[in-house]
Amino acid sequence: MSRYRIDFRNTPWEESVAGVRMKVYREWDTQIRLVEFSSGFVESEWCRRGHIGYVLDGRLEVSFSLSREVFEAGDGVFILPGDEHRHKARALTDTATLILIERYAEQADATESAPR
Repeated sequence: MSRYRIDFRNTPWEESVAGVRMKVYREWDTQIRLVEFSSGFVESEWCRRGHIGYVLDGRLEVSFSLSREVFEAGDGVFILPGDEHRHKARALTDTATLILIERYAEQADATESAPR
C-alpha cells in the first residue's frame, strides 16, 4: 500500500452486524470507512457518534429524535456527536454506500453497540 493511497479494492469487507459491511483504514486517531448498508439492516439502538462523509450510491434515511433526513448519492453527511444528534439509519434502496471519515478515538470510546 502506498503511504498516501488507501487500497479499498484489496481491503476485505468486515461485517459485525447483519446488513452492514465495511472496509476500514485507521491511522493515528482517524479512520476512513467504506460502509454499505443493505435494506435489511435495522438499527435497534440510537447512534450518538459523529459522522462526516459522502454518499457514493443509493439512498439512506437517517432518523433523528425530532426529524428525518434522506441522503442520496452525491450528498455530504455531517452529523455531530452527542445525545442531541442521536440517529438511526436505514437504506431506502437495496444498498446505500458511503465514505465516512471519523476520529477513531471517539468511535472506540462510544459505549453503545451500534455498528456505525
